[in-house]
Amino acid sequence: MTPDEYVEAVLALVERIPPGRVMSYGAVADALADRSGRASPRLVGSIMARHGGGVPWHRVVNSAGRLPPGHERKARERLLAEGCPLRGDRVDLAAASWSPDEG
Repeated sequence: MTPDEYVEAVLALVERIPPGRVMSYGAVADALADRSGRASPRLVGSIMARHGGGVPWHRVVNSAGRLPPGHERKARERLLAEGCPLRGDRVDLAAASWSPDEG
């Protein structure tokens, strides 16, 4: 998979995350690792920062459930509007995590 194809694969996966659910940067990387040969949460974060404006970027959080840096307020508003469970300033990952295996 070329770097451009990987960007497209990350964005396509993020588009599939249902409203009210989230994936971590690492979970996105892991879900694509077999096809791409890449498994870097940092690379996923970089892709989201550069190219994620057209997808539901607010549904990708860090492994502790923290919202995208610099966009916490807007992400929180969007997630709450979708019914995503939060605990304080973080997403409740036990309740909100999604995997592409779920559909």
